[in-house]
Amino acid sequence: MFAVVVTFHVNQDRMPDFLPLMRRNAANSLRLEPECHRFDVWTDPARPDQVFLYELYSDAAAFETHLASAHFNTFAAAVADMVTRRDLDTWAVEEPLDV
Repeated sequence: MFAVVVTFHVNQDRMPDFLPLMRRNAANSLRLEPECHRFDVWTDPARPDQVFLYELYSDAAAFETHLASAHFNTFAAAVADMVTRRDLDTWAVEEPLDV
């Protein structure tokens, strides 16, 4: 499995525009990408300018497919002027645990 964590820093006055677009992107990723297993969108009232994502893909290639998808590119273009910073980290499981 391949995990992606992203923190978007969003202009606070644009958050009402940003969140529906992010939620649509998440739903499209889960619906259209068979190798996308999880796509959580998190907010916290203590951080009104941030949106945290937790995404889980089969592998790094599946994440690359996500980045090349039409729905992701539509989302990225729509939010480009809303985002002030984006922090992205990826994690790969070396040996999954069987419990």
